[in-house]
Amino acid sequence: MQQVSKLIPQAQGLAAVLVRRAATVTLDWDVRQKSRFDAESSEGRRVGVFLPRGTVVRGGDVLVTQDGSLLRVVAAPQPVLRITACTDHHHGHDHDPAFDLMRAAYHLGNRHVPIELRPDHLKIEPDHVLADMLRAMHLNVVEVREPFEPEGGAYAAGHGGHAGHSHGHDHGHAHDHHHGHEHSHGQGHGPGHSHDHDHG
Repeated sequence: MQQVSKLIPQAQGLAAVLVRRAATVTLDWDVRQKSRFDAESSEGRRVGVFLPRGTVVRGGDVLVTQDGSLLRVVAAPQPVLRITACTDHHHGHDHDPAFDLMRAAYHLGNRHVPIELRPDHLKIEPDHVLADMLRAMHLNVVEVREPFEPEGGAYAAGHGGHAGHSHGHDHGHAHDHHHGHEHSHGQGHGPGHSHDHDHG
């Protein structure tokens, strides 16, 4: 089994033709947020992926195998709830669909739900309790099968390439064991949060 320990976010620096020709590996969100997993490429090769802890794999990223071949990551369509604002006017003339969506994102964010933010809709993983809450807030909620790319939050610092300096040094405290897979939520809410090296 080929091992993969290198990820190139969004294929940065690679020739487009190489990326187009690369075999693909289709992964849902559940797998893409793990740093260690096995997968099968479009050519039927098994690969074992071992990335730095805290790495989140996105559709469009490229994995590099031990022998130097490239695997383009495809975000698998999966069941998600697509949340849109009602645009009808029975709520009164001051009803603002954009505000309704923003309020929904706030309430979901407070519950630490992985959430994909789009200008005109939100996406979350299926959850009938949340679906009922959102419908009570006058939002439309439908289940669809689409790729899911939730917001990064603290754990995806540097994924877009702009903040690459931030992800070498502070994943150490991300996996204290009582958190299990939830370590992505609470750590590192910004630069003022590290209280271990500044009482000089």
